Amino acid sequence: MCFRKWKRGLTMSEKKYHFETLQVRVGQEQADPVTDARAVPIYQTTSYVFHNAQHAADRFALKDPGNIYGRLMNPTQDVFEKRIAALEGGAAALAFASGAAAITATFQGLAHAGDHIVAQQTIYGGSYNLLAHTVKEWGIDVTFVDPKAGAQGFADAIRPNTKCVFIETVGNPNADLIDIEAVAAAAHAQGVPVVIDNTFATPYLLRPIEHGADIVVHSATKFIGGHGASLGGVIVDGGTFDWKASGRFPHLTDPNPSYHGVSFVDALGSVAFVVYLRALILRDTGAAIAPQSAFYFIHGLETLSLRVERHVENALKIVDFLAKHPKVAKVNHPSLPNHPDHEIYKRYFPHGGISIFTFDIKGGRGAAFRFIDKLTIFSLLANVADVKSLVIHPATTTHSQMNAEELAASGIGEGTVRLSIGIEHVDDLIADLEEALAAV
Repeated sequence: MCFRKWKRGLTMSEKKYHFETLQVRVGQEQADPVTDARAVPIYQTTSYVFHNAQHAADRFALKDPGNIYGRLMNPTQDVFEKRIAALEGGAAALAFASGAAAITATFQGLAHAGDHIVAQQTIYGGSYNLLAHTVKEWGIDVTFVDPKAGAQGFADAIRPNTKCVFIETVGNPNADLIDIEAVAAAAHAQGVPVVIDNTFATPYLLRPIEHGADIVVHSATKFIGGHGASLGGVIVDGGTFDWKASGRFPHLTDPNPSYHGVSFVDALGSVAFVVYLRALILRDTGAAIAPQSAFYFIHGLETLSLRVERHVENALKIVDFLAKHPKVAKVNHPSLPNHPDHEIYKRYFPHGGISIFTFDIKGGRGAAFRFIDKLTIFSLLANVADVKSLVIHPATTTHSQMNAEELAASGIGEGTVRLSIGIEHVDDLIADLEEALAAV
């Protein structure tokens, strides 16, 4: 079988272009070959015509790496995947209908009934619920580790049946940080890959693969799209994890009965995991990204660096404002010198970063609600990383599925408010916050 054809040839991503150039060119270095369109077309189709019967057979056998059906791939989707893989410095990427679908597929591709996952305690509420409850119904056990325990805490949690360590670049909602390199070293010492959610940092600020992470996931709905217009998720495989040496992944290394008895690792090398997900998980579960959504994300990537710079610039000024306000008990942002993760912040974000964070308002839930309801520029909704500034009360919304003990362990109190700082003029945002705080 000619599985090697699934590997990418020489592209812009392999040359020494800067991030800002890659974000607007990778995947469409030349105009569209059919129409000469400069913008990536939306290929709004469900399926593709085969040249003849043998061509169809070769496509289904993965001897020919072209399009088969919209549930598996689409030319618009392909450009998006190539571009995000280049920006993250990975070997290949695979897009999904949502960030939740991407994370779920990653776990399904790594762990099966009887297996185990190690996860960071302070993660997005939806991911926490998936790991704390849903995957257990599939026969997968999960151990949560407080990031304050450091790399040793994650190392101690690993078992013989552990299939990954899952962490977030920036914790949700409190913007706590983790030493990626130390955790990766601890996991790799036991043959375990590291999966990291890089949604809050974006590859513009931090590329986790360069720091030892093996698989990167994103909710493309957030910074990648940037405008709250479409749902999507994406997985990027770094292509460096040694699946054979690990000895923990026979479904990738041994002949797979679900796909012609092929060993994905032997046939595909560095892109084995992504092709496994495409050929089996996406095939069987169908959480395919829509072509129009992929189109939105391509355009989102083209302005990613510009938007993120403004997000961060505004956020750091607002952090400073809130840290000095008498009605604010605490600001949870690692840029502050008194934050426990400040040293990690300086190492991983040398030019500054993180525009999604929380602060604790004095007076608990009542004060938090009054503050939120008084805001006029900030939109109250369950999303982040929009060009518009957003606000929410995590304990009663995004993390409301947690009980009191779990909320406390995640650092979420009744007075905790999450802000997602947009690209509006910062003076207007601060004036809005000041007026709302005055009403508390």
